[in-house]
Amino acid sequence: MFNFLRRKRKERYGPLVYLSEPTILYHTQTEKVILEIIEEKLNSTNVILPSDYGIKDVSNKIQDAEYFVAVAIYGKFSSLVCREVEKAKAFKKKIYTIDIASKNDDSITYYFDEGVPEHIEWLNEEQTREFFNRFLGEDFMGMAFRGFFLGYRKNKW
Repeated sequence: MFNFLRRKRKERYGPLVYLSEPTILYHTQTEKVILEIIEEKLNSTNVILPSDYGIKDVSNKIQDAEYFVAVAIYGKFSSLVCREVEKAKAFKKKIYTIDIASKNDDSITYYFDEGVPEHIEWLNEEQTREFFNRFLGEDFMGMAFRGFFLGYRKNKW
């Protein structure tokens, strides 16, 4: 009856991929770009997105996936991503890393690597909380305060 209200889903193809990303990237433009990168590099739209399940732990689905893609922000894995990478290693999954960084011109750069590069820093829960507080403070506070009243055009994430 209300078919026009349904989101049109892309037909899924390719190997099953599990995407491990920090929760602050759930349902963002960055997540959409990451899915496009996975489609281009791994030839798959068949992706398990934890963001589709809310805050429910779905890391048990890692064992079903053929590939595992971990997302780092500024060369740092959040504690959640660290736990899921360890599970993927235990299941002997093929692991890829997407490292996200921003440039001075407010553009975002995505680095896609096979395996986990040596420069990636593995954060524990306290370090993750501190990093996200700084990250959110720098990149989102202007949007939160100025954007509400005046509009904020620096929304890059």
